[in-house]
Amino acid sequence: MSAPPPGGSGCNPVKKPGPVSMDHLLLALRETKDEREVRIRSLFSFFDNTGAGYLDYGQIEAGLSGLRIPAEYKYARDLLRVCDANSDGRVDYQEFKRYMDAKELELYSIFQAIDIEHNGCILPEELLFALAKAGIEIDDEELARFVEHVDKDNNGIITFEEWRDFLLLYPHEATIENIYHYWERVCLVDIGEQAVIPEGISKHVNASKYLIAGGVAGATSRTSTAPLDRLKVVMQVQTKSSQIIPAIKDIWREGRFLGFFRGNGLNVMKVCPESAIKFYAYEALKDLIVTAQGEEKRDIGASGRLIAGGLAGAVAQTAIYPLDLIKTRLQTYACDGVKVPKLSTLSRNIWVQEGPLAFYRGLVPSLLGIIPYAGLDLAAYETLKDISRTYILKDSEPGPLVQLGCGTISGTLGATCVYPLQVIRTRMQAQRTDSASAYKGMSDVFWRTFQHEGISGFYKGLFPNLLKVVPSASITYLVYETMKKNLSLD
Repeated sequence: MSAPPPGGSGCNPVKKPGPVSMDHLLLALRETKDEREVRIRSLFSFFDNTGAGYLDYGQIEAGLSGLRIPAEYKYARDLLRVCDANSDGRVDYQEFKRYMDAKELELYSIFQAIDIEHNGCILPEELLFALAKAGIEIDDEELARFVEHVDKDNNGIITFEEWRDFLLLYPHEATIENIYHYWERVCLVDIGEQAVIPEGISKHVNASKYLIAGGVAGATSRTSTAPLDRLKVVMQVQTKSSQIIPAIKDIWREGRFLGFFRGNGLNVMKVCPESAIKFYAYEALKDLIVTAQGEEKRDIGASGRLIAGGLAGAVAQTAIYPLDLIKTRLQTYACDGVKVPKLSTLSRNIWVQEGPLAFYRGLVPSLLGIIPYAGLDLAAYETLKDISRTYILKDSEPGPLVQLGCGTISGTLGATCVYPLQVIRTRMQAQRTDSASAYKGMSDVFWRTFQHEGISGFYKGLFPNLLKVVPSASITYLVYETMKKNLSLD
């Protein structure tokens, strides 16, 4: 992409020394104070098409729609909040002008920071350098699209006026990273169609953000439902009559209130990396699938989500499986007046007495269960969210209650379908390999359970598990969606 020489058409270098001020702004825009006042008043009147003398949420939303900004990324509420200095739900002209003054000064400051040659224009290579400094790597084609969208006169450079017009109604802090994500979200969507974040965004977002979002979501949900998890595991390993009330009494007798949280610290240690790996792997695998199919990310479909979710769950489960086994041993440890061993002691005993392979005992049924569970869970969640967005919310984003409902249904469906495999896995994890009655493998657990307990043996603890899964799945997805928005991943 060729650029005109410094100071060429549209460029307006500002030689005035000192920090950025309104005088710099007027020079850069080639406007007088009165001309700028007329421009801002005209924009205010565009939003205030009824002549009310103020702007409310409806007027701002309608005005942004008139500018053909897709509904999903209009930022109408954020723009109202930033402009509304007295918090009365309305924006008068003076409040609007204060926002314009502050925003244009902010935009000129970052414009100058990107304009390394200080010729009054941003060249493509300067924009590329600024993005690279912010940790965002884009190829030549994507850079060309970025410049082309902002560059209204198609001369290969970005003047400050073009820069200002592109970002004037973006109410968030104008950092180079925010600007790039704003461009991806607003400028690469198909106007008139369902707004879609292009696949490029997940290439450039720091992977740690997905890890943080998934980890926080998992830790929050597991701690909230720890008593139900302990009850479920205790019931799963009982080969005789298994009832909820006696199991609750046993847990209380062994450790009182804290007994219901035995193993929760390890559970959080386990679920943070597990959830983080699962969610990040899920997003990455979706990218791989749509790339292989030559489709857009929004067109991945239920089958693609099922594959991506299942594989993501298998990767995460394998990575943290030793912690899962130790957690199960800790939760099912029979006290009989003996103090529960420390994690280090328990881990060392397994290593010395049973060998390192013991840490992966039950992995096969675990993977057989996690693949359909994670697949059904994640696929059902996103499919339900899409259905609610299309048929119920009419293309607006699902709120917290809808997200909770989708998470509840998807979690219940996934957990019920694979529960027998969970029982088999837990029994293999809980039993020492060097005991006389040790299970010989997955098939041995299946036949012994079936012969002595019947079909119902495979569903011991299902009720507390469903009580756990429903809020757990709902909390996980609610926190995950909230974290994604806070970390600019949504």
